[in-house]
Amino acid sequence: MTSGLPKTLADAIDAIEEAYEFMLAYAAQGRGREEPGDDIRNHLSRADAGLAIIAAMPSPNGGGDDQAAFAEMVRQDAAKARTALRFVLAQRAIGSQIIDNLNASIHLRTLLTDLFLLDEALKISGG
Repeated sequence: MTSGLPKTLADAIDAIEEAYEFMLAYAAQGRGREEPGDDIRNHLSRADAGLAIIAAMPSPNGGGDDQAAFAEMVRQDAAKARTALRFVLAQRAIGSQIIDNLNASIHLRTLLTDLFLLDEALKISGG
């Protein structure tokens, strides 16, 4: 896992993808609640910071209406996923079942699909 909070769009995407991978493993463990050192809150906090970056990202310069519309859609999806993630972070205890439910959230799944598409477009364009 990359240390520290994400600062760039690429860092934000990586933080969210890393958190999702960690969440899948955490959900499979069948924990009733988190234990000291299990790192779930750290991963969720990094993802939250990444979602804040994505929710505030500007529209691409010179990208046209389609790219601006996609950027707006990603911002909206990030805001919805962030609301669900922050709801989980606000819980006194985080067990495997709540993480499994977060993983299954259509808001998080939609955002992940957006990010896979955006990440690939950024790699291709060199941005």
